[in-house]
Amino acid sequence: MSNKTQEILEKYTASVMPTYTPSVVLASGKGVTVRDVDGLVLYDFTSGIGVHNVGHCHQKVVKAIQDQAARLTHASNLFATEPATELAGKLVELSGLGGKVFFCNSGAEANEAAIKLARRWGSQNGGRYEVVTFRQGFHGRTLATVAATAQAWCQAGYDPLPVGFAYADFNDIESVKAAITGKTVAIMVEAVQGEGGVMPATKEFMEGLRALCDEKNLLLICDEVQCGMGRTGTWFAWQGYGIEPDLFTLAKSIADGIPMGALVSNAKLADVFTPSSHASTFGGNPVAAAAALAVISVIEEEGLLARATEVGGLFREALQGFVEKYDKLLEVRGVGLMLGLVVDGDPKEVVDALREQGVLALTAGGNTVRFLPPLVLKEEDLEEATDMISDALDCVFGE
Repeated sequence: MSNKTQEILEKYTASVMPTYTPSVVLASGKGVTVRDVDGLVLYDFTSGIGVHNVGHCHQKVVKAIQDQAARLTHASNLFATEPATELAGKLVELSGLGGKVFFCNSGAEANEAAIKLARRWGSQNGGRYEVVTFRQGFHGRTLATVAATAQAWCQAGYDPLPVGFAYADFNDIESVKAAITGKTVAIMVEAVQGEGGVMPATKEFMEGLRALCDEKNLLLICDEVQCGMGRTGTWFAWQGYGIEPDLFTLAKSIADGIPMGALVSNAKLADVFTPSSHASTFGGNPVAAAAALAVISVIEEEGLLARATEVGGLFREALQGFVEKYDKLLEVRGVGLMLGLVVDGDPKEVVDALREQGVLALTAGGNTVRFLPPLVLKEEDLEEATDMISDALDCVFGE
């Protein structure tokens, strides 16, 4: 560790609450790479934890942010702005659900909004309020979204948690049926569990959830915070299953690093929230909305949905080759450019080795190395990064 990195990390530790333990100090990013304060270039296969789907500092996004910041940086929701209005219409169009949008600032806020809307709707439909979520899922860090996240490590130390959540097993429709009671109002699911280990839902499971919600008059909520905005090869991961949710949430990659979250409804739920029933001071911020519009434009113009599928397939093949080479690598799973390499052991050792070789990756689910590269990833960059991954795996698992 260089003196400069150590100096900054010491200042960080002295001033920032210890909810994170960084070991790298980043200074800049461009496309699929980042540069630390010492000038070391690294492939960012975290995308800022699923944020930079169009890459770091895409010129079109940067220009949109700069232009809007020079005009109007904030208006509050007492007033409408053109960027937020245009973005809401675009999200409704891309979803095909025919509903409306509520803007906020993060994934946790978007999921809170979904829970609140579901409860408000449930209060008018039999007084129901309970939401079924899934073990190994992840929905945020507020008290309600921690309660919705059925993982002990996330909930430890925060009792008493808000009531109103029941847990079922992912990809097990019978477990969901067993969790439903007369209090149930909604089912909240990630089509691909990110923090839970990059675990995709099966088509049968998603179809079963939709059918169950229709049968029981429940709302289906899809959490698209990590798997949305093209990462799995469709605009929203639920679109790859041939079903439609009643509500879905977005954040992370929607504005390429500018904080933004969104809740998108179908037509049935478009007017459940009424004036003053829910709010967010910074929701729909014009700079964030301008960035999000630019992100959507880049994805469309550069064909990034197809690239996520095509380059994701090549990356999966490369990772599968490593599984066949090393006994300690168990499987590859995921969709598009949301991939997990399952390890027999601690994935952190692999993530640390990857960083030493020049590739940033994440852990997930206790035994999975998670790769979330930007969707602008080119084949030549993938080839170079794959060589680095090969060297890292040889360091950890080679004889």
